[in-house]
Amino acid sequence: MAAFKLFSGKGKKDTLDKGLEKTKESVFSKLSRAVAGKSRVDDDVLDNLEEVLISSDVGVNTTLKIIDKLSERVARDKFLGTAELNMILKEEIVSLLKENEAGSDTEPGINDTKTPYVIMVVGVNGVGKTTTIGKLAHQFINAGQKVVLGAADTFRAAAIEQLEIWAQRTGADLIKQKTGSDPASVAFDALSSAKANNADVVIIDTAGRLHNKINLMNELSKVKKVMQKVIPEAPHEILLILDGSTGQNAFEQAKQFTAATEVNALAITKLDGTAKGGVVIGVSDQFKIPVKYIGIGEGLDDLLKFDREQFVSSLFQ
Repeated sequence: MAAFKLFSGKGKKDTLDKGLEKTKESVFSKLSRAVAGKSRVDDDVLDNLEEVLISSDVGVNTTLKIIDKLSERVARDKFLGTAELNMILKEEIVSLLKENEAGSDTEPGINDTKTPYVIMVVGVNGVGKTTTIGKLAHQFINAGQKVVLGAADTFRAAAIEQLEIWAQRTGADLIKQKTGSDPASVAFDALSSAKANNADVVIIDTAGRLHNKINLMNELSKVKKVMQKVIPEAPHEILLILDGSTGQNAFEQAKQFTAATEVNALAITKLDGTAKGGVVIGVSDQFKIPVKYIGIGEGLDDLLKFDREQFVSSLFQ
């Protein structure tokens, strides 16, 4: 089976740089003020830097980790110039980001031993869940994969309709039932169809309601159990979609969904329209889950495979 390939090289880096412009401008204007008039990193600079990171939605706990590391470096080196600060910050942030084991260009998880490869997508309504599924389907299909979409968000007629539009647009097969149907039944049908038709990838959409956590947990658990009747190791990936523009709200959503199910990958959307890109760093660090994709635009190809070193490099360029 062919490897799934996203942007690579200069094209990806240019797209990433452009998509992170608002966050970069915000962070660096604050960072410049934090070190203004200082020749060395002292307690004032560290206090100011702490404020910059927290206000950039990196999160309190992750910020304190970064500041502690910098404090250790200052104590060890005795003199640390502000000119070195960017370099050291880059190193510390890269080390905190959970490694995306799938790498920056290929998708090794999709292989002959796991056919079809099953992705269950979770997240609240409005974060760009259906759009992300559509973009993923488009990119898998472009890489020569046969894709089946399962419309298991059966509580909203609009969700089924949106997924149907994406299926038509990308050429993916769609398995759906009427509004109000059992989500687990849709997932069962989607996996059965994919298996019977030798599909490579199945992407299952799920409902994004958080108002009743017990119901959410029960529903996601049931969907997983029913899928395992068709493919015992399914889902291979539980992908949580978070809206990067919501800042601290994204942390709360991650908390709820990681409690509800075994999330093992993150996609952070809408980073091009926000200065809150620091949330990528904090969420990955706090929940120890790799960010697998970032959305930085409306185009079909504006969903990028996350590369932590490229991401940090773009932020500090």
